Amino acid sequence: MYRHARAEDLSFYETPAGVRKAVKQGRLVRLEPDASFELHAVGYPYVRPSTRLFVDRLASQYKEACGEALIVTSAVRPATRQPANSAERSVHPTGMAVDLRKPRNARCLRWLRSTLLDLEDEKLLEATEEHSPAHFHVAVFPTAYTRYAAARARAESGARTQLASHTSSGATTYKVHEGDTLWDIARSHDTTVDAILSANDLSGDIIQPGQELRIPAGV
Repeated sequence: MYRHARAEDLSFYETPAGVRKAVKQGRLVRLEPDASFELHAVGYPYVRPSTRLFVDRLASQYKEACGEALIVTSAVRPATRQPANSAERSVHPTGMAVDLRKPRNARCLRWLRSTLLDLEDEKLLEATEEHSPAHFHVAVFPTAYTRYAAARARAESGARTQLASHTSSGATTYKVHEGDTLWDIARSHDTTVDAILSANDLSGDIIQPGQELRIPAGV
C-alpha cells in the first residue's frame, strides 16, 4: 500500500490543518452517508475522490446483497492523529484508505470478503482483514480504480438501455406483501433491483404492503 501511494505521488497529510487545506483544494472529498452506508466515530470523514467512488459503489452493492448498511469506521487520518498501534507506513494520512466494520452476519461477511478479494485480484486495491479491533482495512489504488469504475459505469449504462428495450413489452404486475423487500422480489422474478426501480420511477427502496409494482422481464 505504501509503495503504491508513493508511486502515485500521493500527499501524506501531517496535521488537521493539512487535511482542511486539501479539502478546500478538492484533493480530499467528504464521505456523504446515505441509506447504503454509515459513518461510525470517524474523526475526519474525508477521502480521495477515487476512494469515495469505491465506498459509494461497494456500499450500494452491499446493501442490495445483504439488506443492511455498510459501516465505515475510519477515513483520512493526519499523521499526528494516528493511533498508537498504527503501522509506521500507514496510508491513512493520504486519504486513499478506509476501514470497514466486519459484518456480524455470516452471509454478509462472506459477501464482503469475496468482493474485496475479487477487487484485489484485479489489482484495484489492497484489503487486509484485521482482528483487534475487527475490521477490513482497504487501500484503493486511485488511477486503477477510477478507470475500472468508469468502464463499469459505461457497461452498466449499456445494460440498462438494453433492459429497457427488452422489458417494454414483457412486464408483469406484483402486489407487495408484508415483509417483502425489493431484493427478494427482484431475485424471485429473475430481474434486478435497479430494473424494478426504473420500471416504477422509484427513487428509493422503500415499498409498502399492497403496493403494486411493475416487474420487468428477467435478463
